[in-house]
Amino acid sequence: MSHAPATMGPVTGPAPDPLPGLRALHPRLPSPLQEVEDGAFARRGVRLVLKRDDLIHPDLPGNKWRKLEPNLRAAAAAGARTLLTFGGAYSNHLRATAAAGRLLGFGTIGVVRGDELAGAPLNPSLARCAADGMRLHFLDRDSYRRKSEPAVLAALHDRFGAFHVLPEGGSNALAAQGCTELGRELRGVADTVGVACGTGGTLAGLAAGLGPGRRALGFAVLKGGRPHFLQGTVEELQRAAFGGPRGDWRLEDRFHCGGYARRTPELDAFADAFERRHGLPLERVYVAKLLYGLTTLAEEGAFPAGSTVAAVITGAP
Repeated sequence: MSHAPATMGPVTGPAPDPLPGLRALHPRLPSPLQEVEDGAFARRGVRLVLKRDDLIHPDLPGNKWRKLEPNLRAAAAAGARTLLTFGGAYSNHLRATAAAGRLLGFGTIGVVRGDELAGAPLNPSLARCAADGMRLHFLDRDSYRRKSEPAVLAALHDRFGAFHVLPEGGSNALAAQGCTELGRELRGVADTVGVACGTGGTLAGLAAGLGPGRRALGFAVLKGGRPHFLQGTVEELQRAAFGGPRGDWRLEDRFHCGGYARRTPELDAFADAFERRHGLPLERVYVAKLLYGLTTLAEEGAFPAGSTVAAVITGAP
């Protein structure tokens, strides 16, 4: 008796990694925790720990790994060879994208806010981008505000050809999903977690990952036209990433010190004193404002005695 051969369905297995080079970068995850004894917190019976996301990878500044990793995989899966993204003159996101491009073989284009910078010497942040192979394009501020409009993007395509767009600050639904792991790493560690906010993606994911009974505080580093101008952005990111609101979070907009990359004598005095006390150099655009805000809140009695506050250190000077 003869038998027809058995029919087998398709063999399935794990999908191939679209960007295997990411694994070779060996990020330090979970990022380390560092407890610091600081008088403003100790006097209130509050413990302060630093979540050292600045130590995740030496070439990708701060928490940008968490936001870039899922976006880089998506770009590779789409067959992209060039990444274009946006940022200010001191953007950690531009630096991280440029470094990722060098390490992983993507071409990178950085669209920088402010065409008045085009003829000026590059600051250290933009010089690092250029050294990593990023082509810098300085856009006037009106066009920059309209950077998501088809006409502006079409003009960029005319100039640079094909590219895959990463949003300003790297913040989109994929980035928010990537930042949930930050919250998970802090479960059981802290009652309140503070993070500096530029575009809201880290806060959106952090709050979603923390779990019940924990609160996330976002400290705006840009001066908005209305209180908590990032509120709607974070809500929109959570809807896109998770289908709706997630976690207990709120925004603080008292500590921007005049706006993005702006500083005040009070901020500099605080940062200098913190550095002397703890031997930790503070990045001034984001991290110093975060710690200044958390310290002020501690002095105001905002955190219950016996609780633990974590500050996410998102970048180095």
